[in-house]
Amino acid sequence: MQHRSVHDVMTQEVVTARPDTPFKAVVGLFHRNDITAVPVLDDQDRPIGMVSEADLIRKEAVLPDPEGRTPGRWLPPKDRARAEAETAGGLMTSPAVTARPTWSVPEAARQMDRHKVKRLPVVDEAGRLVGIVSRRDLLQVFLRNDAAIREEIVHDVFGQILWTPAETVRVTVHDGVVTVAGRLPRRSLIPIAEQLCRAVDGVVAVHQSLDWVEDDTDVRLEHPQAYRAGG
Repeated sequence: MQHRSVHDVMTQEVVTARPDTPFKAVVGLFHRNDITAVPVLDDQDRPIGMVSEADLIRKEAVLPDPEGRTPGRWLPPKDRARAEAETAGGLMTSPAVTARPTWSVPEAARQMDRHKVKRLPVVDEAGRLVGIVSRRDLLQVFLRNDAAIREEIVHDVFGQILWTPAETVRVTVHDGVVTVAGRLPRRSLIPIAEQLCRAVDGVVAVHQSLDWVEDDTDVRLEHPQAYRAGG
């Protein structure tokens, strides 16, 4: 089984900014490239932060309204400073939360979820930017067709890992939902098979109605007295 990596789904041509990039220039980058965020790089091309539309719109949010109220006065000093910033360095959210190109798609998804971010700059061993991956990029695995998913489950999961004869299991896949029926040699293999099927790229859910030949989960210990000398 081979999972798609961040390198497989990331965008390699990345639009970036520098700390001294002016506010209006950042807006222009968004508009010309139809993007919603840019990594901010230092002199060694290492991401030090991200500027998103949310960071830019903060400036509009703190402007006085028609009644003359200025909501920005009540912001915490740090947020007020970012709202009043004139360059990417002042606007950005830092530090940058990054990914590595060798990570699997689930690893990157967990990183996004853990830090509540929508995209991750991808960096090499030296911390230099080599790409960017978004939520949409990670969702590409669910575009995988049902036939390819079924082939991997039949060939890799049951054929190569579990060594189960093809005629003993039936695998169907519809819209990424896997259904497995049949019989495995041992009962303990059922949860393993289910977990391996779920790990296949593109699988949405797994339903199984597997039976077993030998119940190797029913282990009964002999009574301690059976081991007493002369017993």
